[in-house]
Amino acid sequence: MKSNVLKSLIVFLLFTSALISCSEKDSGDKAKLEIRMTDDPAAFDAVYIDLKDVQINVTGDDDKGWQSLPGVHAGIYNLLDLVNDKDTLLVNADIPSGKLHQIRLVLGTNNSIVANGVTIPLETPSAQQSGLKLNVQQNVTGGILYTMVLDFDAGRSIVSTGNGKFILKPVIRTVLNAVGGSIKGAVTPKTVLTAVYAINGTDTMSTFTDLNGGYLIKGVPAASYTMKYYPTDTTYKSQTKTGIVVTTGNVTIVDTVRLMK
Repeated sequence: MKSNVLKSLIVFLLFTSALISCSEKDSGDKAKLEIRMTDDPAAFDAVYIDLKDVQINVTGDDDKGWQSLPGVHAGIYNLLDLVNDKDTLLVNADIPSGKLHQIRLVLGTNNSIVANGVTIPLETPSAQQSGLKLNVQQNVTGGILYTMVLDFDAGRSIVSTGNGKFILKPVIRTVLNAVGGSIKGAVTPKTVLTAVYAINGTDTMSTFTDLNGGYLIKGVPAASYTMKYYPTDTTYKSQTKTGIVVTTGNVTIVDTVRLMK
């Protein structure tokens, strides 16, 4: 009796979690881009940057030219809070696969520095009008998670005009890296919602199949994994696949799993 109750509880939890997971499955052929900002020390009390938007320019099958990323954490950031390996997340969004040419940061008007306790406005004419363009020129693959670090050199970015005014001419280094690889596959029959686990020792990642029976696990560290499949319909048996090798920057395709009763 306890066993049946436990199985029912597991199925309920899996199904509830799947409602969230399956809502994200339409992005399976897209890459995911996470952009973080950090800074080098500068001789000021504070350097405030008013971030309004982050845009990308990607050419590929889904070529839309410049497009704003959804979910940008707009706001005013003190760059000097981001020194000594500290960073902050600006955006985490799905992007088209293809070639990522440029990132554009659109700044507002509330940029300033604090020097010796005095707040001084920063003039940023070009960034305010069209956005600050940062060259990337790297290919991005669907199904892969990428992180980009914007290394903002505040000390070199603040230019004195000699009359008590300062201009912001941002000097930013971009570093784009793939985070591990991905595991992609499918389960049949597709009508059976299935929990999918990738296991390497104590490291476990999981997802659920979508309405077409497909699944994709992103950001998987390079290693060899055991895959376990648990159907929410308990009339079907769980299955296991071993020796699934993941390499950084690549999508590992797993043979279709056919559930059996």
